[in-house]
Amino acid sequence: MEIEQDSKPKILIIFAHPYPQQSRVNRPLLEEAQRIPEVEIIDLYEQYPDFYIDIPAEQRRLTTADLIIFHHPFYWYSAPSLLKHWQDMVLEERFALNEGGYALRGKKLMSMVTVGHSEQSYQLDGYDRFPIDHFLLPYEQMAFHCGMQYLPPFVVYSAHRITESEIAIQACNYRQHLLSYLSNIDNE
Repeated sequence: MEIEQDSKPKILIIFAHPYPQQSRVNRPLLEEAQRIPEVEIIDLYEQYPDFYIDIPAEQRRLTTADLIIFHHPFYWYSAPSLLKHWQDMVLEERFALNEGGYALRGKKLMSMVTVGHSEQSYQLDGYDRFPIDHFLLPYEQMAFHCGMQYLPPFVVYSAHRITESEIAIQACNYRQHLLSYLSNIDNE
């Protein structure tokens, strides 16, 4: 399945947070990202509160994006359930995998996660016992099987404890990260 893309690079942020009103960190990050014209944000819990995914619409969104970002809080070392359901439904075999499933080949995937523990906690000798990259290996493997390039994650640590000024800095850093990606792709 080959779909024509605009010449402008585009970033699709797939946001999954069941309680976004309780998040001090995720909304400011999304607001900064939304200021970039090439960014489209889909809020899965707002769009699909009944978990009934419009598969063709989601697949169309994916085919027009250059960079796909899974943006979510880290729940028990994983994504909220709707994001997993979305992956199971949308990334079906004939679309993203195996024979004829080449729609995502050459695209890039990145994880953007907020976690409650500190960066030091995500060390071999830390409370969480492993670096954050170890917990994100399923996303890297998914990217591999879909023919995508997995980019290093953007992680906000200690999300429950950081100050408002630290949140503002993280939001600006996220926006800069996205702008840097767009700039690099324009220069290729």
